[in-house]
Amino acid sequence: MDITQASLAALNIAFNTAFNVRLTGVETTYGRIAMTVNSTSRHQAYPKLSELGPMREWIGERYVERLETDGFVITNRKFEKTVAVPVDDVADDQYGIYTPIVSDMGQVAAELPDDLVWEHLEKGFTTTHYDGQFFFDTDHPVENEAGAEVSVSNFQGGSGAAWYLIDDSRPIKPMIFQDREKARITPKTNLTDDNVFNQDEYVWGAKRRCAAGFGAWQLVFASRQTLNAANYALARAAMMSMRGHRGRKLNLKPKLLVVPPSLEGAARDILLNERDANGATNKWRNTADLHVETRLTL
Repeated sequence: MDITQASLAALNIAFNTAFNVRLTGVETTYGRIAMTVNSTSRHQAYPKLSELGPMREWIGERYVERLETDGFVITNRKFEKTVAVPVDDVADDQYGIYTPIVSDMGQVAAELPDDLVWEHLEKGFTTTHYDGQFFFDTDHPVENEAGAEVSVSNFQGGSGAAWYLIDDSRPIKPMIFQDREKARITPKTNLTDDNVFNQDEYVWGAKRRCAAGFGAWQLVFASRQTLNAANYALARAAMMSMRGHRGRKLNLKPKLLVVPPSLEGAARDILLNERDANGATNKWRNTADLHVETRLTL
């Protein structure tokens, strides 16, 4: 290739296309448990997400649910991935071998929300949320009908591999993916760029600004007990009977079971088999969708 501004512009278009085609074509999983919030600043403030109850009959004055915007804050993080291509490889028409690498840059940029959201979910056992409790905890404070503080649990306990029951039917989700600056690729291919002059190489760099955080703890029930029919039934019952502030029924629907690969077999036995281990009809069959997430490690 004769290296000219026109030929480099064509190369940039080719690499940009390879990046964006992969960026938009990757199937992601974070949306199963996370709502996407488009951020406009470095730090994004959120309300406490405590009021998940139904409408109430209007008798007398309105009851105003004031969302406290200082409930919690998620700070955006900055990510990059950069590759260099020797000038001589471009001149010798060898740049085609780098196209898959640029395409892979698009893939990892697209998968970044998955990496962040699922990683943060597992931090819920040791990281506090807006109420001062761990995200997965047996002592989330709420008010009962009389205004007295009581504890609500979204954690079954245990010490084994974690599994999660999730109500994914609402716009609000148990996790948040905060998108500040969408992924893009930037070339440094001008003949006067320092990398070209000093290192004799062209550089393409991808950048994305985003973060993951906790959303509504009420919408996920975690367990580290053995995943079997008995514990699954207890978790479902606990989640469906959960009440929020002032004793309001939350009407939760545990429609999604999320497990790591190590629990896939046990989850399939519960949700997909027509018969249980004793040959009786499996009453838990199809009571939730199954999602096996390879990023989960606990």
